[in-house]
Amino acid sequence: MKMLAFRYHGPNDMRLEEVEAPQVAVGELIVEMESASFCGTDLRIVHGNHRHYPAGTVRTPGHELVGRISQIGEGVKGYELGQRVFVAPNIGCGHCEECISGNNNLCTDFNALGITLDGAFAQSVRVPANAVKQGNIMPIGENVDPAVAALIEPFACVLRGQRPLNIQPGEVVLVMGAGPIGIMHLKLARLKGAGQVIVSEPVAERREQAAAFGADRVVDPFNEDLKAVLQANSHGRGADAIIIAAPVNALQEQSLDLAAVGGRISFFGGLPKDKPTIQFNSNLVHYKELIVSATTACSTDNCRQAANIVNSGRVDLSPLVSARVRLADAAEGLRLAEDRKSLKVVLVP
Repeated sequence: MKMLAFRYHGPNDMRLEEVEAPQVAVGELIVEMESASFCGTDLRIVHGNHRHYPAGTVRTPGHELVGRISQIGEGVKGYELGQRVFVAPNIGCGHCEECISGNNNLCTDFNALGITLDGAFAQSVRVPANAVKQGNIMPIGENVDPAVAALIEPFACVLRGQRPLNIQPGEVVLVMGAGPIGIMHLKLARLKGAGQVIVSEPVAERREQAAAFGADRVVDPFNEDLKAVLQANSHGRGADAIIIAAPVNALQEQSLDLAAVGGRISFFGGLPKDKPTIQFNSNLVHYKELIVSATTACSTDNCRQAANIVNSGRVDLSPLVSARVRLADAAEGLRLAEDRKSLKVVLVP
């Protein structure tokens, strides 16, 4: 039996093609895709800039997935055919210290749908037995838009990224970058009671989107003095928490000067692999007692928390869905995802 898949064959060589549809084995599930969204990691994959896609790799990307269970393998209990589910993509070994402490995204022997395994840019996805055992399958309410449910994975990354910041009610939060991740950080910071959320973004369309999503102040960093804006809105202190939601070296360097005394900073966006270093003013960290943190991807537990929030309706992610594109038109979806105007582009069957 054949199915459609949008496959990587090398840098900038994505092909929509017919492949063999996965068949269920003992302990596994097959999930028929309802929605799968593009993210920055997928764009790095497409351009040949991901370490798990070395030369010669042919694979189906896509790790932000919601769908319906279409096949249930022998021995799998607790799920039903036709049930709508979100699939947490990161699969740890299950027995190392990182896995048993709940940080399976840091497992050195991990697998991940769309990263090391065939992923969601296809009509169906095979979920391995160890992922089923480890709880990577999470029910999604029938009232939830499946395109919104596909955003659970990036929202889980945002939850993880803000955890070390310990944002308190009334604090001033600066988000640098207003792409889809930056907007999610904005919404989560507001949910946590931030007194002000200031967003810095050079692209006009994204500044407009950030304002529409509730930013208290939106700054054009090329034509405004970001530090002056921060001081004017923080009684001269600076930002209590800063999130760098863009892979830009200069933003990480600048954040140390923009932070208030005792501020917390999240280097959320990873830097390009050909330029991974910054000039770090250690004295600013020392004398201001700053906390600089970083996170990568998300754990299955982070996904569980994000799924609970999305199921509850406490955070509305639906406005982040800029476009829905048929899987048969995946190349157009990729173009939209790269235009820096769209937020989340979602493939549908």
